[in-house]
Amino acid sequence: MRVDALNYDEASDQILRWASAGESRYVSVATVNNVMEAHDDPEFMRIMNHADMVTSDGMPLVWGLRRLGCPAAERVYGPDLTPVLCAEAAQRGIPIGLYGGAPDVLDDLSAVLERRFPELNIAYKLSPPFRVLTEEEDRQIIHDIWASKARILFIGLSTPKQERFMIAHRDKVDAVMVGVGAAFDFLAGRKRQAPLAMQKSGTEWLFRLVMEPRRLWRRYLYRNPRFMALFGAQLLGVGGQR
Repeated sequence: MRVDALNYDEASDQILRWASAGESRYVSVATVNNVMEAHDDPEFMRIMNHADMVTSDGMPLVWGLRRLGCPAAERVYGPDLTPVLCAEAAQRGIPIGLYGGAPDVLDDLSAVLERRFPELNIAYKLSPPFRVLTEEEDRQIIHDIWASKARILFIGLSTPKQERFMIAHRDKVDAVMVGVGAAFDFLAGRKRQAPLAMQKSGTEWLFRLVMEPRRLWRRYLYRNPRFMALFGAQLLGVGGQR
């Protein structure tokens, strides 16, 4: 799975260029979970490798990029990338949209963003149903996004749902879709973020596992060790490709 070696300035500058031009693109803010989902599912691998940008949301991916010869790679974390983009969008007059999250989370997130960035134009927001959309619902969503003129559309769904949504809607909406996962809950104050020291040390997974053990145990206790073993094998040239 491709992961781009970027920093916040590089990622945000490119996204804003696409947004200013009204281009339909999609960006995945990826973790180890994305990599392992792609490893296990060839179709999801295709989705990830067709993304216009894949940032390294987790420190293990940053360390992996550096080990593979990209020393300048930095973490580009969804809950931090979102306000960076919102600040620039507010300054440049670029409308944004919010898709995902429960209705109350979306309301709280909108209020937080409006307080932090008074000039920000939130042109579109929707909390979609927790089921597969009907064709009619999907057509209406595409129409509403297009009519809103939102040029950056933040997608706050889980992986792989958000990536599947983004590839299905590329070339159907005139916006850069940015899949930021749990960023909606973090920024809305609905979930606690790990202390900064844990984020930098790569132990954020432990904090999140303690907070949500039933939902996240498989991601962290099954997929993380497999990632470490497979990446180690890649470095040693035992299967996989560099």
